Amino acid sequence: MSTRTPHDGPTTLLVIAKEPVPGRVKTRLTPPFSPAEAAELAAAALEDTLRTLLTLPARRRVLVLDGRPGPWTPEGLDVLPQSAGTLDERIAAAFGTCTGPALLIGMDTPQITPALLAPVLSPGGWDGCDAWFGPAEDGGFWALGLAAPAPGLVRGVPMSRPDTGALQRARLTDAGLTVRDLPPLRDVDTAEDARYVAAAAPRGRFAEAHSRLSRAVAR
Repeated sequence: MSTRTPHDGPTTLLVIAKEPVPGRVKTRLTPPFSPAEAAELAAAALEDTLRTLLTLPARRRVLVLDGRPGPWTPEGLDVLPQSAGTLDERIAAAFGTCTGPALLIGMDTPQITPALLAPVLSPGGWDGCDAWFGPAEDGGFWALGLAAPAPGLVRGVPMSRPDTGALQRARLTDAGLTVRDLPPLRDVDTAEDARYVAAAAPRGRFAEAHSRLSRAVAR
């Protein structure tokens, strides 16, 4: 059965993600979780994120994937391979596939909701706005939107550092862009992060998997 999705809206939605393979994703969740359990949590987080995207008004919905699609990939998405290179280069390349406004999010915030992204995707979301920025509590960013995608606005920004978000936002403002901010969110990196996010979105696939796997760990 195919999933019906709204098609109105000028914005391309991008999710950049890794295939949830044990030992390649969410390694900071081990311990207490095993590599296979950490990969299951990653798959659940990604599935929640992608299913939320399918409810949002968009020009196009794209999964930019390092690896192959799996049962966690719902219908209604275009799947593109990630480019080679460092994370900044891969994000830049993802924006390079877009024409018109684009919003990129990661796979680590399954608690996103349509209401959270409504300011970007509303009819006036890009009026007088060149960029949207969603800071992560760990100093990175969970969302980046560009009215006119330009890979050079990302390429060269050092990733996975406590100041990554500040440096990325400064890159935008230094380029003379008008930037609007989304609320800060907590990424799922550690076991404590996973507990927090599961509690924040208790009805999702991620919360269900976290509850079940946490009981198994406790035994």
